[in-house]
Amino acid sequence: MTTRPPVSAPDPVTTVKNDPEGSGLQAGLKNRHLSMIAIGGVIGAGLFVGSGSGIAAAGPGILISYALVGVLVVLVMRMLGEMAAANPTSGSFSAYADRALGRWAGFTIGWLYWFFWVVVLAVEATAGAKILAGWIPAVPQWGWALIVMIVLTATNLVSVSSYGEFEFWFAGIKVVAIAAFIVVGGLAIFGLLPGSDHPASGFSNLTAHGGFLPNGPGAILTGVLMVVFSFMGSEIVTLAAGETANPRAAVTKATNSVIWRIAVFYLGSILIVVSLLRWDDPAILKDGSYVAALSSVGIPHAAQIMNAIVLTSVLSCLNSGLYTASRMAFSLGRRSDAPAAFGRTTHRGVPQSAILASVVFGFVAVAFNYLWPDTVFQFLLNSSGAIALFVWLVICFSQLRMRKIIQRESPEKLVVRMWLYPYLTWATIALITFVLGYMLTDTADGGGRDQVVLSTLVALAVVAFALVRGRLARKVRQDEIIPS
Repeated sequence: MTTRPPVSAPDPVTTVKNDPEGSGLQAGLKNRHLSMIAIGGVIGAGLFVGSGSGIAAAGPGILISYALVGVLVVLVMRMLGEMAAANPTSGSFSAYADRALGRWAGFTIGWLYWFFWVVVLAVEATAGAKILAGWIPAVPQWGWALIVMIVLTATNLVSVSSYGEFEFWFAGIKVVAIAAFIVVGGLAIFGLLPGSDHPASGFSNLTAHGGFLPNGPGAILTGVLMVVFSFMGSEIVTLAAGETANPRAAVTKATNSVIWRIAVFYLGSILIVVSLLRWDDPAILKDGSYVAALSSVGIPHAAQIMNAIVLTSVLSCLNSGLYTASRMAFSLGRRSDAPAAFGRTTHRGVPQSAILASVVFGFVAVAFNYLWPDTVFQFLLNSSGAIALFVWLVICFSQLRMRKIIQRESPEKLVVRMWLYPYLTWATIALITFVLGYMLTDTADGGGRDQVVLSTLVALAVVAFALVRGRLARKVRQDEIIPS
């Protein structure tokens, strides 16, 4: 007898050069592109605009909050790097969850991740439009949001190399800006900055105003909740690696470098802020932590300089968000978990339908942000708020199973290994679960509890759909068995 082939299939090889049929992605990203994508992925606009609230809540102890989340991200990236180096694929953790945990898991986390990034598109487009409208008020804010979305959509539709080139320069500006901030701030801390009248306070501000933990040890966990989502995006490099000439080497390099990237860009720059300023300086919340720090050392036009840097970060996040959402949709399409059109590419290796579908939802979300910011859009924000932590949990559970599969089938591909497996994996799962549980204690409107509850409800709805869909597919296959 004959049967229809099962719809579940391994994610196809995604590094296809000069494919005339348009059936696969092309290796259009260069090593310099991927290096900047890896660095830029951990430097979001949230670092520049969101760190002030964390400092105000935890004082200098926010450094511990950033360190804890940084350790968490390093561990998760190590696990993801292990799987990605062994099997680079466009769907990354969604494809690994598909194989390790079941089709329902790959389907669920893939669509949740797509949903997360298309909501981010709306957030970042609005943030960028606000800055641009402040510079050129003749164009309304919604007009700038439309312009930004159209330009970056066009960039992604041209080719993957155009995305990589844009991201190379966007990320490069962020890297140079933070490096300059650390150097200038470090000189000012010790009174070595020419022309600055900032007192040479050294690191006394870390303990001089109520101690290192002025609001108590519990504030560290409050700080964790405030900073954890600014790290989302570090996993983008594992999706992009599939479009390089040597994905295994690219993933290995990016995974091994994540520690110093987080240490320098997050911990280094925040250390400068809380050393230059009192943690309770009103300017930190009023102007933003980085603007306040630059102003304190006498840098002229600090606010406009930071606005330009934040705009660059916003455009970078938009660019990467659209790329990431479209590649996840592409992978879902190739695995028959999304419309088949999503899994097809143009002759340039661009998943055009996946990009357009992602940006359409992004445009709709932008409209919601202007029309119903406190109702519909707030719901979208809250219902996607905890998805980052869900993604990290799925990566952990997938790695527990994938390590055994890789060891059994192709142990030579274990070029990146999770440290102290499986103990550190289980410890990471416990830490993420604890953070989710602690979020439930945040009862503020739109706070942690709302995010966890609504994100969980959305996740359960997608899981239910995946299970019902899988059951119907199995029934269809059984009904189509033809006696020989």
